[in-house]
Amino acid sequence: MFALFRRVVVSLDFTCSGAVTKQHVQNFCSIVRSHQPLVDDTVRQRFATELAAAVEAKLADKKLEAQKRMESRKTKQEVQQRYNGAVKRRKWEDPPDDPEAVKNFDPASRVKRRKSIILLGYSGVNYFGMQRNPGTKTIEEDLLRAMLKQNWINDEGFRQPQQIQFQRAARTDKGVSAAMQVVSIKLPDNLDVDALNSELPPDIRVYAVKRVTKGFNSKTNCDARTYTYTLPTIAFAPNEEKVDIDTYRLSADQMKRVNEVLALYVGTKNFHNFTSRKEFLDPSVKRFIMSFECEQPFVPEGKTAEFATIKIKGQSFMLHQIRKMVGLTIAVVRGLAESDIIEKAFGQERYGIPTAPGFGLVLSRIHYDKYNKRYGEDGCHETLEFEKEEPIIQEFFKRHIASTIVETELNTKSMIEWLEKLPLHSYEPRDENEPSEWKPRKSKASDDDDDE
Repeated sequence: MFALFRRVVVSLDFTCSGAVTKQHVQNFCSIVRSHQPLVDDTVRQRFATELAAAVEAKLADKKLEAQKRMESRKTKQEVQQRYNGAVKRRKWEDPPDDPEAVKNFDPASRVKRRKSIILLGYSGVNYFGMQRNPGTKTIEEDLLRAMLKQNWINDEGFRQPQQIQFQRAARTDKGVSAAMQVVSIKLPDNLDVDALNSELPPDIRVYAVKRVTKGFNSKTNCDARTYTYTLPTIAFAPNEEKVDIDTYRLSADQMKRVNEVLALYVGTKNFHNFTSRKEFLDPSVKRFIMSFECEQPFVPEGKTAEFATIKIKGQSFMLHQIRKMVGLTIAVVRGLAESDIIEKAFGQERYGIPTAPGFGLVLSRIHYDKYNKRYGEDGCHETLEFEKEEPIIQEFFKRHIASTIVETELNTKSMIEWLEKLPLHSYEPRDENEPSEWKPRKSKASDDDDDE
């Protein structure tokens, strides 16, 4: 009987449109008659009917599965065609969520966005850093909110800046200012910079917006960053001397000593002791310092205290790195630590490095030399050298950054208070089991390149 069933199944044409026809049943009956007297006519007819129904149900299931696969494939193709395979590469704004608005939505009204940079400066004294952080006052929060009001970005871009490829060149810490900061972002054309500045507080200023290449990233395309650290020169006075901030003047010999110590940092060094929670063998702790020097002292207009500016240029910097470099330099120049402590700090042993106050630190310049060399002369893109914006940058720096640093220092005396506690600091190697800021922690890969 089983052999009979197999012959019946073979006789059915499963490549047809899917229905079991009368001819199929007749063919089956002829097969069964040839096997008499195995079964009578009643059994043959019932078996043929049941088999036809089973085959038709099976074909209906197969047809439904094929239809579902086709619908799924069609939906996937539509999504890929619209978003080009990745959300971050969308070229157009989404249509409105409101059904009525969608019905009347005109595709021609979509805003095309191009990769651009925003050149800006800010005084960070009243902010908790550059990077957006919910519940805190940050530069990015005020900048994004102003762009939303001026329709530079939409609601989605405000909530999730990564959707419009928002990226900062450097992440400045709490209290740190920037005479020049660069943000890469996708923006529409014909933007009104003056209108945007009217939405921003006085301590944030957008200088210009420039078009860049499609794949430009303000952080990864940056060749180097220049920071300055402004402080009263009393910080370099010998520790045993009793001096006054208003009358102290840095001598030529002491100035020479400062630059000799700063020169010890130049080159590629292991700065694991100059940041937080980094290990000696971590590849990210090796940083290249191009130059590090103290400029000639000056007395701000209308003041009596003398100040000096330390300038450092490096490929990149880790969190607190510059402030720790300045802090250890001050300790050595004041005679609280031997100069060989700097070389020892580049080694594997753990050392506690003093961290200088943050108010005097300023992101001064962002360098894009390789980008300018490759695209600056192609006739399609602007160079990122910012010579045209230099007068505006200097005016903002003097009015909102330099003056704020001087006033804040003279009013709060943060450096003086820090100097009073500096002699209590130990410069001996630390026990690795001792709880401290360098104790390892689980962190994301993005923490490996935190800028100051």
